[in-house]
Amino acid sequence: MNIRRKSKILFQGDSITDGNRTRDNDPNHFLGHGYAYIVSAKLGVDEPEKDYEFINRGISGNRIVDLYGRWQEDTLNIKPDILSILVGVNDIAWEVNVGAGIPANKYGKVYKLLIEETREVNHECIIVIMEPFILPVGGVKEKYDYWNDEISKRQVIVRAIAEENNCIFVPLQQQFNDACKKAAPDHWIWDGVHPTAAGHELIARQWMKVLDEALK
Repeated sequence: MNIRRKSKILFQGDSITDGNRTRDNDPNHFLGHGYAYIVSAKLGVDEPEKDYEFINRGISGNRIVDLYGRWQEDTLNIKPDILSILVGVNDIAWEVNVGAGIPANKYGKVYKLLIEETREVNHECIIVIMEPFILPVGGVKEKYDYWNDEISKRQVIVRAIAEENNCIFVPLQQQFNDACKKAAPDHWIWDGVHPTAAGHELIARQWMKVLDEALK
């Protein structure tokens, strides 16, 4: 992959990125057990001479406003060469569960601020925007029309932000939809939001495929 040697690759987002990571420097656990771990494992084996540094700062439960609140400490201060962001489902889930969600229009405004502030202090940073996704499983299935409408709004928003700001966009919803032709939705996402091991592998493969094509 055409990534510079010793690049610092930061994964940012919510529980999907968090992957139950530890908050220490234990290399066996600090990347969690999700797609960020898989990406680092595969690139670490395929390109060991590149000596990449992988960092995970996903935090379970985060909405877009929570990311913004810790952006200076957990992103800008780290000075990543590649910044990968996946966020959006909690903006909907918090509304469904406790009435504290973030409307799609505000989601878009805050997301743009994250990108703008990153570019202001780190001009060379490659920004990767990952598409939020769902499948009709569990609580999502029970209110699927609402979930689908809300996630679709955010999918349109993040794609537009990526295009407008020269970011790399990683589509994921269609990949999960296509995967459901091979196995039931709960094979890929166990509760409608959180991927299974197979789902995380799907995300990791798509992330690497898109970046490999974009950085050629």
